[in-house]
Amino acid sequence: MSIINRNINNIFFIFIISHLIIWTLVPTLTNHNLPLDTIEALAWGSNLDWGFNKHPPMSAFFPEMFYQIFGAQDWAYYLLSQIFVIISFYYVYKFAEEIFKIKTLSLISVLMLESIYFYNFTSPEFNVNVCQLPFWSLVVYYSWKIYNSKEIKFIDCFLVGLFAAIGFLSKYLFIYLLLSIDLLFIYLIFYQKTKKFDFKYLITLEVFIVLLIPHLIWLNQNDYITLTYGLKRTGIENSLITDHIKLPILFILKQIGILVPFLFLSYLLIKKFSYKIKFIDKKFIFLFFVNIIPIILIFITSVITGSKIRTMWMTPFYLFFGVFIVYLFQSHINIKKLKPFLIGFLFLFFLSPILYSYISITETDKRTDYPGKEIAAKVQITWNESFDEEIEFVTGDEWKAGNLSYHLKSRPKWDGFTNNEKLNNSSKFICVDDVCLGRY
Repeated sequence: MSIINRNINNIFFIFIISHLIIWTLVPTLTNHNLPLDTIEALAWGSNLDWGFNKHPPMSAFFPEMFYQIFGAQDWAYYLLSQIFVIISFYYVYKFAEEIFKIKTLSLISVLMLESIYFYNFTSPEFNVNVCQLPFWSLVVYYSWKIYNSKEIKFIDCFLVGLFAAIGFLSKYLFIYLLLSIDLLFIYLIFYQKTKKFDFKYLITLEVFIVLLIPHLIWLNQNDYITLTYGLKRTGIENSLITDHIKLPILFILKQIGILVPFLFLSYLLIKKFSYKIKFIDKKFIFLFFVNIIPIILIFITSVITGSKIRTMWMTPFYLFFGVFIVYLFQSHINIKKLKPFLIGFLFLFFLSPILYSYISITETDKRTDYPGKEIAAKVQITWNESFDEEIEFVTGDEWKAGNLSYHLKSRPKWDGFTNNEKLNNSSKFICVDDVCLGRY
């Protein structure tokens, strides 16, 4: 049995390394420029703060860390995205190992995630959605440790608080996972009464709040700009009465569409779709709360507020769907007859990068076709004709100015949008189209 388990582990590591290599190489070879969200994150990272005009700080911190190591090497940021994806896969796998007695089922649970395009096709673009992934899986994994242990460990509570804070500081929608886990423990303590309140739970809350304090101070000092942006993106300001019905229905239909390849793999894997729900089943309860409740909560949000839930916002929500489906129907899975499933998996595994490459090469009006390097080179020549000193800052929108901040050798700080006060305070500056560059 140990030899079989070792082989399964080897297959898993071959899978995640293959995923990492493919999805680092494909965008590197087929894209001319980094995507919009990655350029934005790098622009913010050049001038790190406890928040930015659109999002909290963590999605800028990690790209900037990579910039300090690798500089303006596009492949590094595609690699960064895939590191985040495979870390999340690793903790899904570790979690699945604790759910299933059969290691093959743990592997299948992760392989199924390749059928969800959030984890391959859209993953090269490092952004707030990708940034959440490892912390979402870590919070679930260590919450399970607390949930499944007779004795609550300090370290598990601390780690949940730590990863919850980093996840929330990646994107505020992380709150839906945290609320779901809170509801789970409330259900267990006050309704099912299978758990008692432990003061160690407060460690999680304390760590979470302490780590949020700098960002909360920044929010207060900056008129809660990220919250304003987030609400604007939902369209809540212009919401109609019909939106309270139309938008939640559209949300559900889109999610079904996203999951069609996943359902296809499930069909190839499971011989009979029958399951009797058991709310006394400890594992089922946990899986239900971390998989289904977050989706229900965000659906209810859309119904109440009439807000639009954008498709990409759901990126981390399906990380444990493979575990959930396999657990529900494991009695109807014949692990000796996996050939149809494996063929389906391999088909989707290679189809995604092929489609990505085709679209990237044939469509020529994408953000990733933007001549960022070339424009930066021309701007540098224009600057050198007037000044000997290096460029220290660049102002303008995150796309045009962010590209200059990333591609120029001096790595000027992106300093927000152009205004006369900034320019008047600079010793030297030039403006090109909607972008200005200068020295402090």
